[in-house]
Amino acid sequence: MRAIIIDDERLARRELNNLLENYPEIEIIDEAVNADDAVEKINRLEPDLIFLDIQMPGKTGFEMLELLDKVPRVIFTTAYDEFAIKAFDVNALDYLLKPIQEDRLKDAIAKILATKGGFLPEDLPQASQELKHKLGIGDQVFVKDGDRCWFIGLKEIRLFESDGNYIKVYFNNVKPMIHKSLNALDEKLDDRSFFRASRKHIINLSWVESIETWFNGGLLVQLKGGEKVEVSRRQAARFKERMSL
Repeated sequence: MRAIIIDDERLARRELNNLLENYPEIEIIDEAVNADDAVEKINRLEPDLIFLDIQMPGKTGFEMLELLDKVPRVIFTTAYDEFAIKAFDVNALDYLLKPIQEDRLKDAIAKILATKGGFLPEDLPQASQELKHKLGIGDQVFVKDGDRCWFIGLKEIRLFESDGNYIKVYFNNVKPMIHKSLNALDEKLDDRSFFRASRKHIINLSWVESIETWFNGGLLVQLKGGEKVEVSRRQAARFKERMSL
């Protein structure tokens, strides 16, 4: 599993590197000293895992996650335990308090290996470089709405709905809002898994429960979460082809 250590303290990076030498399953492919450095290296190297400090000069670790389209697995490393609850609110794999104890690191590594399947880039089909950089059903993203934030697998997101300059993200029983345009999101999503139903909606095809004809040649799609989404007449033919109707 390929990993990057992100920490502004050189000694902390060295200490963690030394500890990880005992785990051949974890390959440290690079280090980053701040959020901007980390974003560049994560986008370029596409690691499976990051060890992320929270308090860094400039942007925090949480603010760094907001800058990523595709989010690797995350283990937070920090000296400030008051951040622990927030870290688990976003479903981080684990939270290591500095100085890192060997037994806690051992538990964290075990948890990583136990949850390896599901979101790692190595598990995705690599048909082309273009598809490699698309967000697919096996990826996870970081969603932040006010003080609440989540790591969520795209397979769990059933619907994206445009609302002015924001997008409402439907998953589980929540609908957080993110500041992004639907057009920009549409360009990033793999169209084998997500379909632009209309000006206002992108649906996850795996969540489609039923389809019926609608007004003016359109379609009405019901999702497994209960939402009903109209597919515009312009998109209906493409949707029928995609769903093999």
